Amino acid sequence: MDFELRRAREKLEKEQRERKERARRKLESEREAKQEAILRRQAIEEVQRGRRMIAAEAEAKANQLEEESLVAGRGVKFSRILEAVPYQGIGDKIKLPPSCFRELSEKGAFDKGPLHFSLSLIHQESPSGSQTSENGMIRTTHAGVLEFTTEEGFVSLPQHCWNNLFFPSAGGASSSGLVEVRYVWLPKGSYAKLQSVEMGFSDIPNHKAVLETSLRQHATLSQGDTLTVAHGVLTYHLRILELKPSSSISVLETDIEVDIIGPESASDERDQYVLKPLVVGKPEQGFVEEGNYAYYKFTVAEDASKLTINLESQTREGDVDLYVSRHPLLFPTQHRHVWSSHDVGSKSLVLTSEDRNFGPGTYSIAVFGFKGTSKYQLSIKKVEEEDGSSSHRKPGHHHALSSDGVVDSVVCGNCRRPIPSRTIGLHEAYCRRHNVVCGHEGCGIVVRVEEAGDHLHCEKCGAGLHRGEVEKHSKVFHEPLRCPCGILLEKEHMV
Repeated sequence: MDFELRRAREKLEKEQRERKERARRKLESEREAKQEAILRRQAIEEVQRGRRMIAAEAEAKANQLEEESLVAGRGVKFSRILEAVPYQGIGDKIKLPPSCFRELSEKGAFDKGPLHFSLSLIHQESPSGSQTSENGMIRTTHAGVLEFTTEEGFVSLPQHCWNNLFFPSAGGASSSGLVEVRYVWLPKGSYAKLQSVEMGFSDIPNHKAVLETSLRQHATLSQGDTLTVAHGVLTYHLRILELKPSSSISVLETDIEVDIIGPESASDERDQYVLKPLVVGKPEQGFVEEGNYAYYKFTVAEDASKLTINLESQTREGDVDLYVSRHPLLFPTQHRHVWSSHDVGSKSLVLTSEDRNFGPGTYSIAVFGFKGTSKYQLSIKKVEEEDGSSSHRKPGHHHALSSDGVVDSVVCGNCRRPIPSRTIGLHEAYCRRHNVVCGHEGCGIVVRVEEAGDHLHCEKCGAGLHRGEVEKHSKVFHEPLRCPCGILLEKEHMV
Protein backbone atom coordinates (compact mmCIF):
# COMPACT_ATOMS: atom_id res chain seq x y z
CA MET A 1 0.00 0.00 0.00
CA ASP A 2 2.76 2.43 0.93
CA PHE A 3 4.59 1.48 -2.26
CA GLU A 4 1.62 2.43 -4.44
CA LEU A 5 1.12 5.72 -2.62
CA ARG A 6 4.79 6.55 -3.09
CA ARG A 7 4.62 5.79 -6.80
CA ALA A 8 1.49 7.90 -7.17
CA ARG A 9 3.16 10.79 -5.35
CA GLU A 10 6.30 10.55 -7.51
CA LYS A 11 4.20 10.45 -10.65
CA LEU A 12 2.27 13.51 -9.53
CA GLU A 13 5.48 15.39 -8.70
CA LYS A 14 6.95 14.44 -12.06
CA GLU A 15 3.90 15.68 -13.91
CA GLN A 16 4.00 18.93 -11.94
CA ARG A 17 7.68 19.43 -12.83
CA GLU A 18 6.98 18.77 -16.49
CA ARG A 19 4.08 21.23 -16.49
CA LYS A 20 6.28 23.86 -14.85
CA GLU A 21 9.07 23.20 -17.39
CA ARG A 22 6.65 23.48 -20.31
CA ALA A 23 5.24 26.67 -18.85
CA ARG A 24 8.76 28.06 -18.40
CA ARG A 25 9.79 27.17 -21.96
CA LYS A 26 6.59 28.65 -23.32
CA LEU A 27 7.18 31.83 -21.38
CA GLU A 28 10.78 32.06 -22.65
CA SER A 29 9.65 31.37 -26.23
CA GLU A 30 7.03 34.09 -26.00
CA ARG A 31 9.60 36.46 -24.52
CA GLU A 32 12.10 35.66 -27.31
CA ALA A 33 9.42 36.05 -29.99
CA LYS A 34 8.43 39.39 -28.51
CA GLN A 35 12.09 40.48 -28.44
CA GLU A 36 12.60 39.38 -32.06
CA ALA A 37 9.49 41.26 -33.08
CA ILE A 38 10.83 44.37 -31.38
CA LEU A 39 14.20 43.97 -33.14
CA ARG A 40 12.53 43.40 -36.51
CA ARG A 41 10.38 46.45 -36.02
CA GLN A 42 13.44 48.50 -35.07
CA ALA A 43 15.34 47.22 -38.12
CA ILE A 44 12.45 48.07 -40.41
CA GLU A 45 12.19 51.50 -38.87
CA GLU A 46 15.97 51.97 -39.28
CA VAL A 47 15.81 50.98 -42.95
CA GLN A 48 12.85 53.24 -43.54
CA ARG A 49 14.62 56.08 -41.74
CA GLY A 50 17.77 55.46 -43.85
CA ARG A 51 15.73 55.46 -47.04
CA ARG A 52 14.05 58.69 -46.04
CA MET A 53 17.47 60.22 -45.33
CA ILE A 54 18.90 58.98 -48.65
CA ALA A 55 15.88 60.29 -50.50
CA ALA A 56 16.19 63.62 -48.71
CA GLU A 57 19.93 63.80 -49.49
CA ALA A 58 19.31 62.84 -53.11
CA GLU A 59 16.62 65.47 -53.39
CA ALA A 60 18.91 68.05 -51.79
CA LYS A 61 21.77 67.04 -54.08
CA ALA A 62 19.51 67.16 -57.12
CA ASN A 63 18.32 70.60 -56.10
CA GLN A 64 21.92 71.67 -55.54
CA LEU A 65 23.02 70.28 -58.91
CA GLU A 66 20.10 71.96 -60.61
CA GLU A 67 20.98 75.21 -58.90
CA GLU A 68 24.65 74.78 -59.84
CA SER A 69 23.66 73.98 -63.42
CA LEU A 70 21.57 77.11 -63.58
CA VAL A 71 24.42 79.15 -62.10
CA ALA A 72 27.05 77.50 -64.33
CA GLY A 73 24.86 77.95 -67.39
CA ARG A 74 23.81 81.49 -66.48
CA GLY A 75 20.17 80.44 -66.33
CA VAL A 76 20.39 77.70 -68.98
CA LYS A 77 20.10 74.12 -67.74
CA PHE A 78 21.20 71.47 -70.24
CA SER A 79 22.52 68.01 -69.44
CA ARG A 80 22.68 64.81 -71.48
CA ILE A 81 24.24 61.40 -70.84
CA LEU A 82 25.62 60.15 -74.16
CA GLU A 83 27.87 57.36 -75.36
CA ALA A 84 31.28 58.72 -76.37
CA VAL A 85 32.88 57.87 -79.73
CA PRO A 86 36.17 59.31 -81.05
CA TYR A 87 36.74 61.18 -84.30
CA GLN A 88 39.94 62.49 -85.87
CA GLY A 89 39.55 66.16 -85.09
CA ILE A 90 41.96 68.92 -84.08
CA GLY A 91 41.31 70.96 -80.95
CA ASP A 92 38.47 70.48 -78.45
CA LYS A 93 35.30 70.91 -80.53
CA ILE A 94 32.79 68.08 -80.00
CA LYS A 95 29.90 66.93 -82.20
CA LEU A 96 26.41 66.60 -80.68
CA PRO A 97 23.09 65.15 -81.95
CA PRO A 98 20.58 67.47 -83.70
CA SER A 99 18.16 67.20 -80.75
CA CYS A 100 20.73 69.01 -78.58
CA PHE A 101 20.67 71.94 -80.99
CA ARG A 102 16.89 72.21 -80.70
CA GLU A 103 16.93 72.03 -76.90
CA LEU A 104 19.75 74.56 -76.55
CA SER A 105 18.03 76.87 -79.00
CA GLU A 106 14.73 76.67 -77.12
CA LYS A 107 16.49 77.51 -73.85
CA GLY A 108 18.27 80.53 -75.34
CA ALA A 109 21.83 79.22 -74.97
CA PHE A 110 22.88 80.69 -78.32
CA ASP A 111 22.00 84.17 -77.07
CA LYS A 112 24.62 83.95 -74.33
CA GLY A 113 27.68 83.71 -76.60
CA PRO A 114 29.94 80.78 -77.53
CA LEU A 115 28.80 77.38 -76.30
CA HIS A 116 30.97 75.60 -73.73
CA PHE A 117 30.34 72.19 -72.19
CA SER A 118 31.74 70.20 -69.30
CA LEU A 119 32.38 66.54 -70.13
CA SER A 120 32.33 64.10 -67.19
CA LEU A 121 33.11 60.40 -67.54
CA ILE A 122 30.50 58.59 -65.46
CA HIS A 123 31.03 55.02 -66.71
CA GLN A 124 33.91 53.48 -68.63
CA GLU A 125 34.29 49.98 -70.02
CA SER A 126 37.44 48.34 -71.28
CA PRO A 127 37.39 46.37 -74.57
CA SER A 128 36.87 43.15 -72.57
CA GLY A 129 33.67 44.58 -71.10
CA SER A 130 34.92 45.10 -67.54
CA GLN A 131 34.28 48.43 -65.86
CA THR A 132 37.33 50.51 -65.00
CA SER A 133 37.83 53.49 -62.77
CA GLU A 134 40.62 55.44 -61.17
CA ASN A 135 40.36 55.98 -57.41
CA GLY A 136 36.62 56.52 -57.82
CA MET A 137 37.24 60.02 -59.15
CA ILE A 138 35.12 61.43 -61.97
CA ARG A 139 37.28 62.65 -64.84
CA THR A 140 36.15 65.97 -66.25
CA THR A 141 37.28 68.21 -69.08
CA HIS A 142 35.69 71.01 -71.11
CA ALA A 143 35.01 71.59 -74.78
CA GLY A 144 33.37 73.73 -77.41
CA VAL A 145 31.02 72.45 -80.11
CA LEU A 146 31.78 71.98 -83.80
CA GLU A 147 28.44 70.84 -85.21
CA PHE A 148 25.19 69.02 -84.40
CA THR A 149 25.35 66.09 -86.81
CA THR A 150 26.17 63.06 -84.65
CA GLU A 151 23.77 60.14 -84.34
CA GLU A 152 21.26 60.43 -81.50
CA GLY A 153 22.54 58.99 -78.23
CA PHE A 154 26.20 59.63 -79.08
CA VAL A 155 28.75 62.41 -78.66
CA SER A 156 31.81 62.54 -80.95
CA LEU A 157 34.99 63.57 -79.14
CA PRO A 158 38.17 64.90 -80.81
CA GLN A 159 41.50 63.38 -79.80
CA HIS A 160 42.20 66.07 -77.17
CA CYS A 161 38.98 65.42 -75.23
CA TRP A 162 39.19 61.66 -75.71
CA ASN A 163 42.74 61.44 -74.33
CA ASN A 164 41.91 63.56 -71.29
CA LEU A 165 38.80 61.53 -70.42
CA PHE A 166 39.93 58.05 -71.44
CA PHE A 167 43.53 57.69 -70.36
CA PRO A 168 45.50 55.41 -72.74
CA SER A 169 45.08 51.82 -71.62
CA ALA A 170 47.66 49.07 -71.64
CA GLY A 171 48.32 47.67 -75.08
CA GLY A 172 46.84 50.74 -76.73
CA ALA A 173 43.31 49.30 -76.71
CA SER A 174 40.58 51.90 -76.90
CA SER A 175 37.81 52.14 -74.32
CA SER A 176 34.23 53.26 -74.48
CA GLY A 177 32.03 54.90 -71.92
CA LEU A 178 29.13 57.15 -71.01
CA VAL A 179 29.80 60.86 -70.74
CA GLU A 180 27.64 63.54 -69.14
CA VAL A 181 27.58 66.60 -71.40
CA ARG A 182 26.53 69.70 -69.47
CA TYR A 183 26.24 73.26 -70.74
CA VAL A 184 28.38 75.71 -68.73
CA TRP A 185 29.45 79.32 -68.94
CA LEU A 186 33.22 79.86 -68.70
CA PRO A 187 35.07 83.11 -67.97
CA LYS A 188 37.66 84.39 -70.41
CA GLY A 189 41.15 83.31 -69.40
CA SER A 190 43.88 85.73 -68.37
CA TYR A 191 46.75 83.43 -67.31
CA ALA A 192 47.97 79.88 -67.96
CA LYS A 193 50.95 77.99 -66.57
CA LEU A 194 52.04 75.01 -68.68
CA GLN A 195 54.73 72.36 -68.30
CA SER A 196 56.34 70.60 -71.25
CA VAL A 197 56.42 66.82 -70.94
CA GLU A 198 59.18 66.33 -73.54
CA MET A 199 62.55 67.99 -73.90
CA GLY A 200 63.11 70.49 -76.68
CA PHE A 201 59.86 72.46 -76.85
CA SER A 202 61.55 75.65 -75.65
CA ASP A 203 64.22 75.19 -78.37
CA ILE A 204 61.61 75.84 -81.06
CA PRO A 205 62.03 79.37 -82.42
CA ASN A 206 59.01 81.45 -81.37
CA HIS A 207 57.59 78.49 -79.46
CA LYS A 208 54.90 80.68 -77.91
CA ALA A 209 53.72 81.57 -81.41
CA VAL A 210 53.55 77.83 -82.17
CA LEU A 211 51.46 77.36 -79.02
CA GLU A 212 49.20 80.26 -79.98
CA THR A 213 48.59 78.70 -83.40
CA SER A 214 47.61 75.43 -81.72
CA LEU A 215 45.26 77.19 -79.28
CA ARG A 216 43.30 78.67 -82.18
CA GLN A 217 41.76 75.21 -82.58
CA HIS A 218 40.55 75.26 -78.95
CA ALA A 219 37.63 76.91 -77.20
CA THR A 220 38.53 75.98 -73.61
CA LEU A 221 41.35 74.97 -71.28
CA SER A 222 40.94 72.87 -68.13
CA GLN A 223 43.42 72.59 -65.28
CA GLY A 224 44.92 69.09 -65.12
CA ASP A 225 44.45 68.38 -68.82
CA THR A 226 47.28 67.69 -71.26
CA LEU A 227 47.50 69.89 -74.35
CA THR A 228 48.94 68.45 -77.58
CA VAL A 229 50.96 70.81 -79.81
CA ALA A 230 52.10 69.72 -83.28
CA HIS A 231 55.16 71.30 -84.90
CA GLY A 232 56.07 69.82 -88.26
CA VAL A 233 56.55 66.08 -87.82
CA LEU A 234 56.96 66.49 -84.05
CA THR A 235 54.32 66.37 -81.34
CA TYR A 236 54.76 67.92 -77.90
CA HIS A 237 52.57 67.52 -74.81
CA LEU A 238 52.02 70.34 -72.30
CA ARG A 239 50.40 69.78 -68.91
CA ILE A 240 48.07 72.56 -67.76
CA LEU A 241 49.20 73.32 -64.20
CA GLU A 242 47.38 76.55 -63.39
CA LEU A 243 44.70 78.75 -64.93
CA LYS A 244 43.23 82.12 -63.99
CA PRO A 245 40.65 83.39 -63.15
CA SER A 246 39.25 79.84 -62.65
CA SER A 247 40.29 76.22 -63.12
CA SER A 248 38.44 76.13 -66.47
CA ILE A 249 38.55 79.05 -68.90
CA SER A 250 37.48 80.13 -72.35
CA VAL A 251 40.28 80.97 -74.79
CA LEU A 252 38.06 82.60 -77.42
CA GLU A 253 38.67 86.27 -78.19
CA THR A 254 40.98 86.89 -75.24
CA ASP A 255 44.65 87.57 -74.52
CA ILE A 256 46.25 85.08 -72.14
CA GLU A 257 49.58 85.45 -70.38
CA VAL A 258 51.39 82.10 -70.68
CA ASP A 259 54.30 80.74 -68.64
CA ILE A 260 55.97 77.54 -69.89
CA ILE A 261 58.31 75.56 -67.66
CA GLY A 262 60.51 72.61 -68.59
CA PRO A 263 59.88 68.95 -67.78
CA GLU A 264 60.38 67.70 -64.25
CA SER A 265 63.18 65.33 -65.22
CA ALA A 266 65.54 65.26 -68.16
CA SER A 267 67.21 61.99 -67.18
CA ASP A 268 65.38 59.85 -69.73
CA GLU A 269 65.86 61.26 -73.21
CA ARG A 270 65.21 58.11 -75.20
CA ASP A 271 62.92 58.63 -78.18
CA GLN A 272 63.04 62.38 -77.54
CA TYR A 273 63.91 65.06 -80.08
CA VAL A 274 66.84 66.75 -78.35
CA LEU A 275 69.41 68.96 -80.09
CA LYS A 276 72.86 68.12 -78.77
CA PRO A 277 75.48 70.89 -79.15
CA LEU A 278 78.18 70.16 -81.75
CA VAL A 279 81.42 72.15 -81.72
CA VAL A 280 83.23 72.87 -84.99
CA GLY A 281 86.46 70.89 -85.07
CA LYS A 282 85.46 68.48 -82.29
CA PRO A 283 84.20 65.03 -83.46
CA GLU A 284 81.22 63.43 -81.73
CA GLN A 285 80.44 59.71 -81.59
CA GLY A 286 77.14 57.97 -80.98
CA PHE A 287 74.75 55.15 -81.81
CA VAL A 288 71.48 55.31 -83.73
CA GLU A 289 68.95 52.53 -84.31
CA GLU A 290 67.30 51.80 -87.63
CA GLY A 291 64.46 54.23 -88.35
CA ASN A 292 65.49 56.67 -85.58
CA TYR A 293 67.23 60.05 -85.61
CA ALA A 294 70.04 61.55 -83.56
CA TYR A 295 70.01 65.36 -83.63
CA TYR A 296 72.76 67.95 -83.23
CA LYS A 297 72.99 71.71 -83.58
CA PHE A 298 75.89 74.02 -84.40
CA THR A 299 76.42 77.70 -85.06
CA VAL A 300 78.02 79.31 -88.11
CA ALA A 301 79.90 82.54 -87.45
CA GLU A 302 79.96 85.62 -89.67
CA ASP A 303 83.45 84.90 -91.02
CA ALA A 304 82.76 81.28 -92.03
CA SER A 305 82.67 80.85 -95.80
CA LYS A 306 83.12 77.09 -96.15
CA LEU A 307 82.33 74.13 -93.89
CA THR A 308 82.72 70.40 -94.37
CA ILE A 309 80.41 68.01 -92.51
CA ASN A 310 81.69 64.44 -92.33
CA LEU A 311 79.71 61.41 -91.14
CA GLU A 312 81.54 58.10 -90.87
CA SER A 313 79.71 54.85 -90.16
CA GLN A 314 81.84 52.63 -87.93
CA THR A 315 79.58 49.56 -88.11
CA ARG A 316 79.95 47.21 -91.06
CA GLU A 317 76.37 45.87 -90.93
CA GLY A 318 74.77 49.29 -90.38
CA ASP A 319 74.29 52.39 -92.51
CA VAL A 320 73.38 55.98 -91.69
CA ASP A 321 72.21 59.01 -93.68
CA LEU A 322 73.00 62.68 -93.16
CA TYR A 323 70.44 65.52 -93.23
CA VAL A 324 71.12 69.19 -92.50
CA SER A 325 68.78 72.17 -92.12
CA ARG A 326 68.98 75.79 -91.09
CA HIS A 327 66.73 77.13 -88.37
CA PRO A 328 63.79 77.67 -88.08
CA LEU A 329 63.56 74.10 -89.47
CA LEU A 330 64.58 72.59 -86.16
CA PHE A 331 64.52 68.84 -86.83
CA PRO A 332 65.40 67.80 -90.40
CA THR A 333 64.00 64.49 -91.64
CA GLN A 334 64.13 62.33 -94.76
CA HIS A 335 61.48 64.47 -96.40
CA ARG A 336 62.18 67.90 -94.87
CA HIS A 337 65.76 69.16 -95.07
CA VAL A 338 68.02 71.53 -97.00
CA TRP A 339 71.11 69.37 -97.57
CA SER A 340 71.49 65.59 -97.50
CA SER A 341 73.85 62.73 -98.28
CA HIS A 342 72.72 59.15 -98.87
CA ASP A 343 75.99 57.57 -100.01
CA VAL A 344 76.77 54.07 -98.82
CA GLY A 345 79.55 54.28 -96.24
CA SER A 346 81.03 57.63 -95.25
CA LYS A 347 79.16 60.84 -96.07
CA SER A 348 80.49 64.33 -96.67
CA LEU A 349 78.71 67.63 -97.28
CA VAL A 350 80.44 70.86 -98.26
CA LEU A 351 78.60 74.09 -97.41
CA THR A 352 79.97 77.23 -99.05
CA SER A 353 79.04 80.89 -99.19
CA GLU A 354 78.10 80.39 -102.86
CA ASP A 355 75.01 78.50 -101.64
CA ARG A 356 72.21 81.02 -101.01
CA ASN A 357 70.93 78.83 -98.14
CA PHE A 358 74.26 79.07 -96.31
CA GLY A 359 75.08 81.93 -93.97
CA PRO A 360 75.56 82.92 -90.33
CA GLY A 361 73.06 81.30 -87.96
CA THR A 362 72.12 78.08 -86.22
CA TYR A 363 71.92 74.76 -88.05
CA SER A 364 70.62 71.29 -87.20
CA ILE A 365 72.08 67.92 -88.21
CA ALA A 366 70.12 64.68 -88.28
CA VAL A 367 71.90 61.32 -88.28
CA PHE A 368 69.30 58.83 -89.53
CA GLY A 369 69.64 55.10 -88.93
CA PHE A 370 69.00 53.68 -92.40
CA LYS A 371 69.95 50.08 -91.66
CA GLY A 372 70.60 48.26 -88.39
CA THR A 373 72.07 49.80 -85.25
CA SER A 374 75.03 51.92 -86.31
CA LYS A 375 77.93 53.49 -84.49
CA TYR A 376 79.00 56.73 -86.14
CA GLN A 377 81.39 59.66 -85.87
CA LEU A 378 80.21 63.14 -86.81
CA SER A 379 82.50 66.13 -87.30
CA ILE A 380 82.47 69.64 -88.75
CA LYS A 381 85.56 71.35 -90.14
CA LYS A 382 86.05 74.94 -91.16
CA VAL A 383 87.86 75.14 -94.51
CA GLU A 384 90.03 78.16 -95.21
CA GLU A 385 90.02 79.62 -98.74
CA GLU A 386 93.17 78.78 -100.71
CA ASP A 387 95.22 81.44 -102.47
CA GLY A 388 97.03 81.19 -105.77
CA SER A 389 96.10 80.24 -109.25
CA SER A 390 95.76 76.60 -108.35
CA SER A 391 92.70 77.42 -106.24
CA HIS A 392 90.92 78.79 -109.29
CA ARG A 393 91.64 75.81 -111.49
CA LYS A 394 88.51 73.98 -112.49
CA PRO A 395 88.24 70.34 -111.45
CA GLY A 396 89.31 68.01 -114.24
CA HIS A 397 91.22 70.73 -116.16
CA HIS A 398 94.57 69.44 -117.41
CA HIS A 399 97.63 71.13 -118.94
CA ALA A 400 100.06 69.33 -121.13
CA LEU A 401 103.19 71.29 -122.03
CA SER A 402 105.97 70.31 -124.37
CA SER A 403 109.61 70.91 -123.50
CA ASP A 404 109.53 74.31 -125.19
CA GLY A 405 106.45 75.40 -123.21
CA VAL A 406 103.95 75.03 -126.07
CA VAL A 407 100.79 73.02 -125.42
CA ASP A 408 101.04 69.74 -127.36
CA SER A 409 98.27 67.31 -126.38
CA VAL A 410 95.82 64.93 -128.01
CA VAL A 411 92.47 63.76 -126.63
CA CYS A 412 92.40 60.03 -125.92
CA GLY A 413 89.76 58.30 -128.05
CA ASN A 414 88.74 56.09 -125.13
CA CYS A 415 88.74 58.11 -121.91
CA ARG A 416 88.50 61.55 -123.62
CA ARG A 417 91.31 62.99 -121.51
CA PRO A 418 94.03 65.25 -122.99
CA ILE A 419 97.27 63.27 -123.26
CA PRO A 420 100.71 64.52 -124.41
CA SER A 421 101.06 63.68 -128.10
CA ARG A 422 104.38 61.94 -127.62
CA THR A 423 102.77 59.29 -125.34
CA ILE A 424 99.29 59.08 -126.86
CA GLY A 425 99.92 55.77 -128.61
CA LEU A 426 101.17 54.04 -125.48
CA HIS A 427 98.36 55.57 -123.41
CA GLU A 428 95.56 54.51 -125.77
CA ALA A 429 96.86 50.95 -125.96
CA TYR A 430 96.89 50.71 -122.16
CA CYS A 431 93.62 52.64 -121.73
CA ARG A 432 91.57 50.49 -124.13
CA ARG A 433 92.87 47.34 -122.48
CA HIS A 434 92.17 48.38 -118.86
CA ASN A 435 89.46 51.08 -118.98
CA VAL A 436 85.95 51.19 -120.38
CA VAL A 437 83.66 54.18 -120.91
CA CYS A 438 80.03 53.97 -119.79
CA GLY A 439 77.81 54.21 -122.84
CA HIS A 440 74.76 55.50 -120.97
CA GLU A 441 73.54 58.81 -122.40
CA GLY A 442 74.92 61.72 -120.42
CA CYS A 443 77.24 59.59 -118.28
CA GLY A 444 80.63 58.96 -119.98
CA ILE A 445 82.33 57.92 -116.76
CA VAL A 446 85.53 55.88 -117.15
CA VAL A 447 85.81 52.79 -114.97
CA ARG A 448 88.22 49.91 -114.76
CA VAL A 449 87.29 46.87 -116.84
CA GLU A 450 87.06 44.63 -113.77
CA GLU A 451 84.71 47.17 -112.11
CA ALA A 452 82.50 47.81 -115.14
CA GLY A 453 79.99 45.17 -114.07
CA ASP A 454 79.34 47.07 -110.81
CA HIS A 455 78.58 50.37 -112.57
CA LEU A 456 74.82 50.63 -113.17
CA HIS A 457 72.19 53.25 -113.92
CA CYS A 458 68.81 53.61 -112.24
CA GLU A 459 66.04 52.46 -114.56
CA LYS A 460 63.77 55.28 -113.37
CA CYS A 461 65.96 58.38 -113.11
CA GLY A 462 69.16 57.30 -114.90
CA ALA A 463 71.48 58.15 -112.00
CA GLY A 464 74.89 56.45 -112.13
CA LEU A 465 75.32 54.05 -109.22
CA HIS A 466 77.55 51.36 -107.83
CA ARG A 467 75.83 47.99 -107.63
CA GLY A 468 75.83 48.18 -103.83
CA GLU A 469 73.99 51.51 -103.92
CA VAL A 470 71.04 50.44 -106.10
CA GLU A 471 68.84 49.09 -103.29
CA LYS A 472 69.34 52.14 -101.10
CA HIS A 473 68.86 54.55 -104.02
CA SER A 474 65.54 52.91 -104.92
CA LYS A 475 64.32 53.06 -101.32
CA VAL A 476 65.37 56.67 -100.72
CA PHE A 477 64.36 58.25 -104.03
CA HIS A 478 61.73 55.99 -105.60
CA GLU A 479 59.80 54.37 -102.75
CA PRO A 480 56.27 55.88 -102.84
CA LEU A 481 55.47 58.32 -100.04
CA ARG A 482 52.01 59.27 -98.86
CA CYS A 483 51.26 62.97 -99.18
CA PRO A 484 49.06 64.51 -96.43
CA CYS A 485 46.36 64.81 -99.12
CA GLY A 486 46.37 61.00 -99.44
CA ILE A 487 48.13 60.62 -102.82
CA LEU A 488 51.13 58.27 -103.16
CA LEU A 489 54.08 59.91 -104.92
CA GLU A 490 57.78 59.29 -105.32
CA LYS A 491 60.09 61.70 -103.53
CA GLU A 492 61.20 63.50 -106.70
CA HIS A 493 57.56 64.25 -107.59
CA MET A 494 56.77 65.84 -104.21
CA VAL A 495 57.44 69.46 -105.14
